[in-house]
Formats: sequence, structure tokens, C-alpha cells
Amino acid sequence: MQLLRRGDVGSDVAEIRSTLTRIGMLPPTDPQAPPVFDQQVEHAVRAFQQQRGLIIDGIVGPATYRAMRDATFSLGDRPLAFLMSQPTTGDDVLMLQERMLELGYDAGRANGVFGQQTEQALKNFQRDYGLIVDGMCGPDTVRALRQLQPKVRGGRPQLLREQERLRGAGSRLSGKRIVIDPGHGGQDRGVVVDGLSEADLMLDLARRLEGKMAATGMEALLTRGPNNCPDEAERARFANEAGADLILSLHADGNSSPHAQGVATFHYGTGNGASSTVGEALAGFIQREVTARTSMWNCGSHPKTWDLLRLTRCTAVRVEAGYLTNTEDRARLATPGFRDIVAEGILVAVKRLYLLGKDDQPTGTFTFNDLLRYEMAKG
Repeated sequence: MQLLRRGDVGSDVAEIRSTLTRIGMLPPTDPQAPPVFDQQVEHAVRAFQQQRGLIIDGIVGPATYRAMRDATFSLGDRPLAFLMSQPTTGDDVLMLQERMLELGYDAGRANGVFGQQTEQALKNFQRDYGLIVDGMCGPDTVRALRQLQPKVRGGRPQLLREQERLRGAGSRLSGKRIVIDPGHGGQDRGVVVDGLSEADLMLDLARRLEGKMAATGMEALLTRGPNNCPDEAERARFANEAGADLILSLHADGNSSPHAQGVATFHYGTGNGASSTVGEALAGFIQREVTARTSMWNCGSHPKTWDLLRLTRCTAVRVEAGYLTNTEDRARLATPGFRDIVAEGILVAVKRLYLLGKDDQPTGTFTFNDLLRYEMAKG
């Protein structure tokens, strides 16, 4: 779709204004007034993006438009069912998933996407409560959902399930399947400064991480090579079809200010409660390990609803390994030895995730050789 920003006019802008008004982000306006993307609309878009865990730029692109469309649906507005070719998305799906989890049914991650796990949870609910078992959330199912008291209220109903799956996976890295996603690729070079491109640097970092993982007995798969650039949904689909345990997306950042610098990590989360608890833990481990080993600025770990984080069934984390627009970060990222240190930090963070706090060592002190010895001893 065409990007919409301040100054634009036309029917597309009228639709954006109408949607923002419908979801309570913009006060009603005179229907006879020209449909202009003015400062008020931009502020409303920015507020919506912040609320939804999107990039806050005041521009309506595909991700923001999808999120705005999804926000117009409430549970009961329409029948919901699993469609393999184009899964249904929306706030009504998110409400259904949260309600299922509250009632004790494993609908998977509450991400607003009606997938097979949500369908199975809904069928189990329908079977238990004497409804027609069709996996479709229609009026009778919505009525039953609203009448029942939840078994879990507040907090994170999915937390114990995620932790139990992690515990059941065991502490050894051998046999675990990890998808490594170097950002951009092909004609999309990402951030480019002084001849250094994000796409090339992240592919090199991905290959270093792949090699270290293979040495521990892990199966590491890359989402792309040097000449292609799948979109985020395709990368998520690749991880889902591969049956990955984790997906690690690698990026460098850029900013109009040359002073912006440091490392940041991102996991799935809406900012209002729904979150991947294991993703949040792994993002925190990566953040601490990389900053401890490199002394780069710690820009923190944050919840986001980007497609790669939202659409993967496995735990997904995105790493922004520095700013190419910052002189210090750029010099570090250009150094192969530095990229090797970052790869080691990410791998050790993955190990910490599976250790569940057992046989642990202080942040930044667990080396690749220590890890190999640990894996061999456990073998």
C-alpha cells in the first residue's frame, strides 16, 4: 500500500481518519471537511503506534494499517474460524485467545492471529461445554464464553505452559533447532554508511553464530542467503515450517542523530499484558551478555508486535547490534573480532535460557570454550 503521512489528502486519508475516530484515537470531525492528514492525525497515529508496539513514526504503512484495521473488531462482531490460506487477524481474535487462556485452554500465544492452536483450543472448549464442535466462534460460543468465570484472571496465563515446555526441552543445546534471520538482503541493503551495509554485516554475524551453534550440536538454519530478501511473514513461515525452537533476527540500526548508539533487543509483546514470557527472558539474557562483553550502551529490551515476533509459533527475539550511523558502533561492527564476540554472547544467552538458572555463571564470564566443555560433560 501507499505510505500515508502528514500533508497527504484523499479517500485513503479519509479512511484513516474514520478508523482513528472509530477506535477512539481521534475526536469526530465535520464530515464535510476535506480529508487531510494533518498534525492532529499524525499525533493520533503516533499514539496508536506506541500503544500497539509499532515503530513510532507517524506514518501509516502496511503494519500500522493492519493494526488499525484489527483494532476495529471486538469479540462477537463477526464469526471467527481458522483459514489456512489467509488466517483471520484482529482484536476480536486476541480477545478470544485471552479468554481461552483465562479459562484454562491452551490457545497458544495471544497474538491476534487465528491459527490451528487457537482452533483446537476452541474445539476443546466447545466439546467440554456441550456446544457444536466446529472450531468456529459464532454467537453461541461467544455467549458461552461471556457467561463462564475464568480459571485465571490477570497476570500471564500462558507463563506456566511456556516455562514447562522450556523445562521439558532440557538444558543441553545439542539437537535444538534454531533459525537465524539476518535482516534485509538482496537489493535491500538496510542501513548503509561508508560502504558498510547492514545486510552484509548481519549475514556475516549470522554465519559466525551458525558455526558456533553447529559446534555445540545444534541445528542452525538461515532464513536467507546474500541474494534474497524474504519479507517478515515469509521468514516467520520458514521458522514455523522448520519446527524451530527459537528464531533470532539480527539487525543493525540507524538514526538521523549520529549520537544514537548501543544495543537493543525486542520480543513479542503488546505493551498491555500480552507477551511472550520466554521471549522476554531470552531478550534480557542477550541484552545483558552482549553489553557486558562489548561495553556498548545498553538500550534495553522492549516488547513489539512486528510480524516476525507476532507470527512465529516459537520464541522469537530481534537483536539490534548497534548503530551504523554512530562512529563508535560502526567501527566496532566493521571488525570481524567484534562480530565474533557478539555471536558468542548470543549463543551463551541461549544456553542461559535453557539452564533455567542452574549451574549458571556471572554475566559475561561464560565463554564459548566453557560452553563446549559443558555440553561434552553432559553428553
